[in-house]
Amino acid sequence: MQNTKFIVNPAAGANSSRRKWVIILDLLKHLGFHFDYQYTEGSGHAIELAKEAAGVGYDRIVAVGGDGTVNEVANGILNSKYSAETALGIISTGTGGDFIRSAGIPRDYVRACSRLSSLERFPIDAGIIEYHKKGQKLNRFFLNTAGIGLDAAVVANVEKLPKYFGGTIPYLWGLVRTLLGYKNKYVTIKSGGNVIKQRVVSVIVANGGFAGGGMHFAPFAKLDDGLLDTVIVGDMGKFELIRSFPRVYKGTHVTLPKIKLDRTIDISVQSSERALVYADGEYLGEGPARFTLIPAAIRLVI
Repeated sequence: MQNTKFIVNPAAGANSSRRKWVIILDLLKHLGFHFDYQYTEGSGHAIELAKEAAGVGYDRIVAVGGDGTVNEVANGILNSKYSAETALGIISTGTGGDFIRSAGIPRDYVRACSRLSSLERFPIDAGIIEYHKKGQKLNRFFLNTAGIGLDAAVVANVEKLPKYFGGTIPYLWGLVRTLLGYKNKYVTIKSGGNVIKQRVVSVIVANGGFAGGGMHFAPFAKLDDGLLDTVIVGDMGKFELIRSFPRVYKGTHVTLPKIKLDRTIDISVQSSERALVYADGEYLGEGPARFTLIPAAIRLVI
């Protein structure tokens, strides 16, 4: 562990990560690990820290925080020219924990810390999303899920909430608030030579299976199968959507008539209406958006 850097987001987990890190720090020392660590100081800082750490030779960078922290650390690694030599580790101290569900990484600190001593490296795919913000075309890597439409609008609203609760509660609150004024978007979806034009609630592009604090949005998705699972939620009304919502936890929503599944490596979504975009639980900007797969993009410590 001498060549390991921990990047700690103290604001994760409803601002509880700094307290949790004290416990984790003692645990790591008790297990005999030698390492360096650094706190993040705001949005985007973990990207800079991870890229710098990979550049100076750390071959294992551990994200300590939530899904957003994991996304930033992964982006830092993947934007480094040393990404092939740098592994990603995770200790989850956030609220949602969707990526660790998809990856099978334990939330329990003792088990998560013990796994970091493993020499096994599990190559997983990553997605990259092209989107727009303030007139600029930008891109962002994602490990778990990304999308355009209602889910992105929910994420944007959740980010405005005080960070008191974890799990599904913030997502459900954001969903109810967003639904009150939300209008489905007419979109053009291009995937594998196919073109779909229809009104949709959301288009969710998944590398992993879980999102929204434990909802099984993409039950067939696997992190290493070389495919992105696309869940197209069609033109559902508000009450129809609410009635079907409990099925998302079990993954049985995919059998509903207005939900279509696709498996692809490249999908684009355009709309003449303003449609928001998110990745790994973080609001990014607006469409049009393009989602592409990078197979075996990053190595995960599991």
